[in-house]
Formats: sequence, C-alpha cells, structure tokens
Amino acid sequence: MADAIEVETAIPARKRGSIAPYFEKESLAAFALGVSSGFPFAMIGATLTTRLAQDNIQKSTITAFTLAFLVYNLKFLWAWIIDGVRLPVIGGLGQRVSWMLVTGLLVIAATINLALADPASDLAGVVLAAVLVGAAGASFDIVIDAYRIETLKPYQLGTGSGMSQYGWRVGSAGAGALALVLADRHGWSTAYMACATFAMPAIATALLLGEPKRREVVLERRGLREVWASIVGPFVEFFNRSGAMLVLAFILVHKIGDTLANLTFRLLFDDLGFSNDEIAIYDVGLGFWAYLIGVFIGGIAYTKLGLKRSVLIALVLMAVSNLSFAALAAAGHSNLGMAGAIGFENVASGYGGVVVVAYFSALCDLRFTASQYALISAGASIVGRFLTGTTAGSLIEAFGYVNFYLLTTIVAVPGIVLFWWMMRTGLVDAAMGTAGEVGEGDARS
Repeated sequence: MADAIEVETAIPARKRGSIAPYFEKESLAAFALGVSSGFPFAMIGATLTTRLAQDNIQKSTITAFTLAFLVYNLKFLWAWIIDGVRLPVIGGLGQRVSWMLVTGLLVIAATINLALADPASDLAGVVLAAVLVGAAGASFDIVIDAYRIETLKPYQLGTGSGMSQYGWRVGSAGAGALALVLADRHGWSTAYMACATFAMPAIATALLLGEPKRREVVLERRGLREVWASIVGPFVEFFNRSGAMLVLAFILVHKIGDTLANLTFRLLFDDLGFSNDEIAIYDVGLGFWAYLIGVFIGGIAYTKLGLKRSVLIALVLMAVSNLSFAALAAAGHSNLGMAGAIGFENVASGYGGVVVVAYFSALCDLRFTASQYALISAGASIVGRFLTGTTAGSLIEAFGYVNFYLLTTIVAVPGIVLFWWMMRTGLVDAAMGTAGEVGEGDARS
C-alpha cells in the first residue's frame, strides 16, 4: 500500500510551492471534467427544488425528490461494466473514451426528457425523469472520476482535485444560474434544454486527450468467471486492506450533516421570501466565488499541512458551517445574513472538496479505479441523502429551520472523531491505494 507520506511529498521539488501544476494538461483536463460532472447535480438538486417550490409542491414531497440522488449512491453496482466491458464499434476509441461518449450523450438525453416533464400536471413523470437524470449522471461520473484519477500523476492529486472542484462548481453554478435566468424569461423547459450542453467539456476532453496512460487492465471479460472476478475483485482488494472497515465507516458518516443541510437550503430561501434574482446573486454568484476561494485555500493546506491534518480541518469547517444557516433562519430575510451564511458554507465546501477528494482518490487501486471510486464516492453521501429524502422535510416542519440546522451540526461530530482516531492509530496510512504510489514515469515528471 502507498504510504500517506509518499502521497503528500510526491510533488517534484521544482514544482513544489509553485502554480505550475495548475496549468499542466492533466489539471486542465480535470477542470473540464468537473464542469460536466457538476451540471446534472444542479438539474435535480437546487434547480429542481426551486422549480417545484414555485409550482407550490408540498415541502415533504420536494425533499423526497432528493431520493433521485440515491441513484448516485448505487453506481458501484454497475461501475465494473465501465471498468471492463468493451463497447462495440466505438470501443476502438478506448475504454474510457468510448464510455465517456456514451454516458455523456445519455445525460444530454435525460436532461432534455426532464425539461419536457411538467410538475403541475404529471408529478410522477417528473419523478421518473429526475431518476433517469440521476442514473445517467451517476454513470457519467463513474467514467469522469476514473478518467481523472488515471490521468493525474500522484503529485497532481491535490492540484487535480482542486481543479476538478473548480470545474464542478462552474458546471453546477453555471447551469443553476443559467436555468434560473432562462426560466424567468423563457420557461423551465427551455432552461433545462440549454443546460444539457454542459455535458460537452468532458466529452471533448476525452476525445482530445485519449486514453489515460496510468490505466491498468486486469483481465478481459470473456466468460462468466472473468465477469464475476471483475465484479468482486475491487471489493475483495479494498476490504483486504488493514482498517478497511473503519475507513468505510468514515466514508459513510463523515458527510451526513453537510448533505442533510445542503439539500434543504433552497427551501429555506423560498420560505424567507428571497426572489430568484436574490438567489442567483447570493447563492449562485457569491457562492461561486466563495467556493473558488475555499478550493484555493484547500490546495495550499494540502501542500503545507499534508493530507491528514488538512482533511481533519475540513471536517470541522463543514460541520460548523451549518450553524451559519441556523443564524440566517433566526434572522429572517436578510441579504447580509444570506451573504455571510453562503460565503462561509462555500469556503468550507471548497476547502473540503479538494482535500477529501484527494484522499478518496488516493484510496483507489489503479486496477479497479472506476469500481472503487464509485464505491467510495457513493458511500460518502448515501446516508445523508437517504435521511434528507425521508425525514428532512418533516423535521423542518416539526422543529423549524433553526433547530434543524443545529441538528445537522451535531450529527457531523462522529465523522470528525473517527478520522482523528484513524490518524492517531495509523489507519489512514495503512489503507492507501496504488493511485497514490509514484511509478518511474511519475517520479521523473
């Protein structure tokens, strides 16, 4: 297994402390991939929440739509297909490139389908359309994550994660802002169709760069034995590592509070009487720049503090950020309060996005990149999304927003304590994967 110290110090001396890695083609590719990864989330997240709220759909029904995100949490079930099943005809473009093209086109089609659904007349149709966007977006993410990890060199994991997060926020915020602006002027159907174009950066990147050089092929899937080995192999390898069960426990619980809070912000804004323009200015506009600042700080922290300390700080910041929304809920309709809450939340999220994604990327074995990262990223939010979809709306109606956001802060504490304990016992180092190991070609770079 790769040692965490090796992962943290793999930056070539001439590039350490410089901005050069941000302009390398692998990092720029990570940015483009992030743009396309972020937009489906916006389509079935905050944007759809606003659309449903403006159609006067009940809160408990709106928060139930977050169950569409659970499709993302099931993506590890079919990630092995993208790792090893060769597509006919276009498979000659390469395993990752061909799947990037197919899943990207599926996301575009699913987004257009959601655009044509009408919540007022066919709520069930909107539910199905949202689930299809989630399924297509999850499949797209499997390819995007594998392509990013296998393209980046070990010393680029922190930088690449930061650029990916920059791109994700550009895609998410850009699609969200575009949807709000176009919806006010041309309707929600036109808005969603326009946002479908955000799938193109990842497709173009894969076609231009080709197959990742670090991709490792385990075996060809020709018979049932090989297929079965490709399904169970990633899980067997991961769970054979020292402390694997505790690492999985951390993955499952570390983001409960953050996910539970984030998926309800638009309900708070609507109930406090904020207009679409105010949401676009503060939540999308200010939030975008605050997130970029957080990503920048995260990149510096990863380099200066190392993986473990920077992740621990991120966990604390993400927990505390929920308190700012409790304060906003208590203050009522306040542009200054909204700016402060959104600013702090997005700085914390940007910071955490860099260091936590870098950690999760380093956990992968390059033989099973798509499958293992799908398992890790799916587990990272499944509990929070399930709780949001099943209980968030009812909790808000029963206890009010202030107590709800206080609760989301409290439930984030176990993840902080667990990671601190893993640091103290050496389990963070013991469970690292080969994606963080430096090969001969990487060391010379």
